[in-house]
Amino acid sequence: MLVREAHSGDLETIVDFQLKMAKETEDITLDREILTRGVETVLSNQSIARYFIAEIEGISAGMLMITYEWSDWRDGWVWWIQSVYTHKDYRKQGVYRELYGHIKKIAESDSKIRGIRLYVDNRNSRAQEVYRQLGMNGDHYTTFEWMKG
Repeated sequence: MLVREAHSGDLETIVDFQLKMAKETEDITLDREILTRGVETVLSNQSIARYFIAEIEGISAGMLMITYEWSDWRDGWVWWIQSVYTHKDYRKQGVYRELYGHIKKIAESDSKIRGIRLYVDNRNSRAQEVYRQLGMNGDHYTTFEWMKG
């Protein structure tokens, strides 16, 4: 398995993965046009976020995106994992473990990255168990949100 930074040639794969992830995890149908513009924005500007792709034998098997939060308490960055998706044909093969391991190595080697966080739907117990197995915990925070529209 190879984990790499996404590039503009991954646009359609990322859009497809995002559409499937939203439908499977939250039963939401995203607007493809808006989503495509959002993915294009990230792919053209890494100061907003970064996508990582896991490939198995040259086929995109999964992805995740990181966004950035500045922590004044830690004088450094906290990376937020978002948009996690593994193609159904590659589940239970360690795709997320490899993606997470890849970004964790980057974070460990950069003194300005202080940690990694993610949020997960309360109903997604399978994902929560995977995160626990990788040494993450959900004991500290509950996320609240307000979203326009």
